Amino acid sequence: MNRLQINVCPLCGSTSLKRVMTCTDHFASGERFELHACEKCGFLFTQGAPVEAEIGRYYESSEYISHSDTRKGVMNTVYHYVRSYMLNRKARLVQKASAHKQGRLLDIGTGTGYFADKMQQKGWKVEAVEKSPQARLFAQEHFGLQVKDDSELFRLPEHSFDVITLWHVLEHLEHLNEVWELLYRLLDKDGTLIVAVPNCQSFDACLYGEHWAAYDVPRHLWHFSPVTMHRFADKHNFTMCSCHPMPFDAFYVSMLSERGQKHKASFLRGMLAGGRAWLSCIGRKEKSSSMIYVFRKK
Repeated sequence: MNRLQINVCPLCGSTSLKRVMTCTDHFASGERFELHACEKCGFLFTQGAPVEAEIGRYYESSEYISHSDTRKGVMNTVYHYVRSYMLNRKARLVQKASAHKQGRLLDIGTGTGYFADKMQQKGWKVEAVEKSPQARLFAQEHFGLQVKDDSELFRLPEHSFDVITLWHVLEHLEHLNEVWELLYRLLDKDGTLIVAVPNCQSFDACLYGEHWAAYDVPRHLWHFSPVTMHRFADKHNFTMCSCHPMPFDAFYVSMLSERGQKHKASFLRGMLAGGRAWLSCIGRKEKSSSMIYVFRKK
């Protein structure tokens, strides 16, 4: 298997890298993967992950809910209820941040299509892109969405979208700087880019360390903080307009973190830890388990 060997920091270009911790893939393989950090800028990433062409089998699990849509188990049931609430919140954020009630939207990594369908219901013209064939089929069968394979991204016309969204997707994409450049090209001059990613500087990330489920190795290649997100945006000629916490993520991630350690009563323990994380974010949104960032072109 071909694996990524990152010798240069994709954010600042430094070659001064160090191992920070080793994490376990609890979803698909049980393998261990190292996390390395740049000693100059602090950017954190997974070292030795399979290359994009060979990582597919690490998504082949009924546990991987964004692709399987499973409702098996209490935690996945909770996920579905929270997602219903968050879909409405995301739709309101898109309309407010873009100052458009309707427009042209590109959803990259649409998964099983729930968000794309929600925006279509609100009158938006939506293009959706997804790598997983199973997820694309689900979106077509349940919502009638014609979701494009991710290879179609580079064939889309420039400056053709008012809004581009990536909901927990950027951390998966191997060619990180090229993706930022593509987003700049596809977005209209007055367009809005909305990106949601886990926050590796969050309360729950610090609490669980190498057991934090949102490291999700090797599927998550990149591990962002508010500082590194701001720096990537600036590097690629975007201005960060606002950022928003995702308060419910701490509960779900904490439950998964407890289950990954095979603790008894993982649901209850995760709920308690999620509650602590939620309280820690009051007045300190930069400690939220996940963050939504809103950008515009400079």
